[in-house]
Amino acid sequence: MGIGTQALFAALPIFLAALFLVGLRMPAKKAMPVVYLATTAVAYFIWEVTFNRILASTIQGLLITIAVLWIIFGAILLLNTLKHSGAIAVIRQGFNNISPDRRVQVIIIAWLFGSFIEGASGFGTPAAIAAPLLVAIGFPAMAAVMVGMMIQSTPVSFGAVGTPILIGVNKGLDSESIALTLKELGSSWDIYLQIITSEVAIVHAITGTLIPLFMVMMLTRFFGKNRSWTEGLTIIPFAIFGGLAFTIPYALTGIFLGAEFPSLIGALIGLPLVVFAAKKGFLLPKTTWDFAPKEQWPIHWVSKLELKLDAMTMKKEMSLTKAWVPYVLVAIILVITRVSDQAKAFTQSWVMPFNNILNEGVGYSITPLYLPGGILVFVALVTYFLHKMEFKEMKEAVSESSAVMIGAGFVLIFTIPLVRILINSGINEAGFDSMPVAMANFVAVTVGDIYPLFAPIVGALGAFIAGSNTVSNMMLSQFQFGVADALSISTAFMIALQAVGAAAGNMIAIHNVVAASATVGLLDQEGETLRRTIIPTVYYCLVAGILGLIGMYVLGLTDPLMK
Repeated sequence: MGIGTQALFAALPIFLAALFLVGLRMPAKKAMPVVYLATTAVAYFIWEVTFNRILASTIQGLLITIAVLWIIFGAILLLNTLKHSGAIAVIRQGFNNISPDRRVQVIIIAWLFGSFIEGASGFGTPAAIAAPLLVAIGFPAMAAVMVGMMIQSTPVSFGAVGTPILIGVNKGLDSESIALTLKELGSSWDIYLQIITSEVAIVHAITGTLIPLFMVMMLTRFFGKNRSWTEGLTIIPFAIFGGLAFTIPYALTGIFLGAEFPSLIGALIGLPLVVFAAKKGFLLPKTTWDFAPKEQWPIHWVSKLELKLDAMTMKKEMSLTKAWVPYVLVAIILVITRVSDQAKAFTQSWVMPFNNILNEGVGYSITPLYLPGGILVFVALVTYFLHKMEFKEMKEAVSESSAVMIGAGFVLIFTIPLVRILINSGINEAGFDSMPVAMANFVAVTVGDIYPLFAPIVGALGAFIAGSNTVSNMMLSQFQFGVADALSISTAFMIALQAVGAAAGNMIAIHNVVAASATVGLLDQEGETLRRTIIPTVYYCLVAGILGLIGMYVLGLTDPLMK
């Protein structure tokens, strides 16, 4: 079987996912089981992977799914706990008092606060919080969804405390064989993953600094009274300042600390800096920008359902500091458990290892306390006492969070196992490379040396299809690795371009658009949002791709696996 035919069969699951989710607009809960079955069929009949190995890969995928769902549950539980305690309402009011200029509000609430929520929670929660906050202070629902989607770019690669890198890339690569090779070369897997993390942070920092300006310009162009790009341009100095206030500490954190902290620390440093600057009028234009009166808004801008903000109203007296304590506590505990050897050893002491599943040499270990989910659940319990909540409020938070987890779980129990089948298909009786490597070989032959320009687009396509940066990285990291290896260029930097593109793809992920729209009661306008968010997505992928070409061929970036 020729390389082109191999690549065609290997890509079949991705094509089917695109057809079902995008072309036929089929819900993921219906599409992904079919794609999983198609993947197993290709693996069994074309690649001649044994049934035992397919089953072992499926079990491995289910174990990884449990870890991801644990993180999702913790993230949503903390969010719902703060909602029911009244803390989210206090945080909202605090933002509303900073500046009446809508351009300033969108930089603070969407870019900085949203990036913090992404760093702590991930999984679409920034839009779920920021969009209702923006509507609550007077933004059109459609505008709130648009900027809510744009949050899901720069901070996403390090969202949910680094999940897209630590789980997505880590489990998307054949880490065991790569680690053996690295050891022979005098390096290690940890060093290699840190190189990837650093390069992801640098590319994001360069590209993402202009995202606040994009937010403002798109706000004034599509939702301003004068439909003007230039009304957004008048705040360039402040927007660039807002971008750099986040991306500089973000990049330094990625380089020196690791994948868990860039979005968290970038936002924790940038948010107070920008808020202080806004209060002092630093770099702000003399004129204040606002939307036209609400009665002049087109009907499709406005929610068709009444926005339900009952849970975000002031329920009890609470200071802004007290409202923020849980998120600050999350950041502190995460830093301690990742930096302190003693804390790391303690949280990793409870481990559930699953080694050599079905004697196929694949496995996975779950560490509930060390995973961000355990920390988030702990902080949610602390919040129950700190904010003096009633038991019924906490019960509602748990119930709502469980429902979200179960809903996400049904899709993930098919999506992640099919990714592991793709990755583990290298051991087969047909004598083929694994499916991702087969695709990589075909692309390397047909596209050639300019492939780095397209690497972020491939990552974005994966996120667009899967609705997740993490899943895109799991699905395509080995593919990107194979292309770089075939072209004899830096595999680490190519995977970094994958991760950056996958983050940008979240801005056009249909699942995320639907979820963000639902939080503000906006129905049937997903297409309008996608037509707008494609603009920053194209910008992001193009700039990242150009940086990829410069890094590979001008700067000559290398990694321990370079031939």
